[in-house]
Amino acid sequence: MRDVAAEPFVYEFSRLLPPRCEIASGQTLRVESEDALTGQIRHPGDRRDKSAVPYSNPVAGPIVVAGAMPGHQLAVTIHSIEPRDGQCATYTGSPKQLTEWLGSDVPHGAHVCPIRDGEILWKDKVRIPYAPMLGCIGTAPDWGTPSTGPAGPHGGNLDLVEVCPGSTIFLPVTVPGGFLYLGDAHAAMGHGELSATGLEMAAWSTITVDLVTSPKVSGVRVANPDFLMCVATHGSTERAIAEAYARLILWLEAEFQWNRWDAYDLLTHVGQISVGYYGSGTVGARVDRRYVSDPPGGPSVTR
Repeated sequence: MRDVAAEPFVYEFSRLLPPRCEIASGQTLRVESEDALTGQIRHPGDRRDKSAVPYSNPVAGPIVVAGAMPGHQLAVTIHSIEPRDGQCATYTGSPKQLTEWLGSDVPHGAHVCPIRDGEILWKDKVRIPYAPMLGCIGTAPDWGTPSTGPAGPHGGNLDLVEVCPGSTIFLPVTVPGGFLYLGDAHAAMGHGELSATGLEMAAWSTITVDLVTSPKVSGVRVANPDFLMCVATHGSTERAIAEAYARLILWLEAEFQWNRWDAYDLLTHVGQISVGYYGSGTVGARVDRRYVSDPPGGPSVTR
């Protein structure tokens, strides 16, 4: 198994950087990533200092996949996400939109949280179950160079808890090789990532990357043994919800033989949404697999 180092740190999804490694489809890697705070909060008394490190969310990469061409997809299966240092860190940050109600005199809130026996020792007697996920995963787009701050059709800073061990993330390829990046591991995270800072940790992520040459799809998909999810990102969360559900309906139609209007009806009753950082308008629309294995009424027919 090949290892990919965290350094040199990268804060963008760029097609212009030299590859960190080149792999064949089906290869398994162990990828190291620094935490989203670039290691600034390691010990009691440490503070996040954006004057020294203005950027957040360093990612490892690019990882180039042989034979990947525009129109293909990379299927990235996450096997495990392990804390590199046995701890994670967080800070209060800025309440941003919440200042209307909470005020802006916010304490730094910086503290380090040990990870032991499947639990995060958050503060005092509060324990949080260790539930790791990757905040950032994506490919390089063929135009522009997005930072690791936002999300988009290429992936990016999704901050969705479903990007976790057991899930396969389908990412669009728009440049030869794909140029895959990942990082921003969290030991756990609530929906919406309210303070824009999760339980950030340096990590080793074990992944397998497969090349999918089937017809091009729009945006990011997540497949898990328990559910299917489509992702959309907009400034408006309302529009992101609508587009994510629409993409999920079209996926059920194209690959699971569902009539799109039956799927639309079904998701009204059993669909769920997952929200990334609340300020970015990233939404995943999901459905449990148990509902979609046997479509009603036979093959899909567009009405």
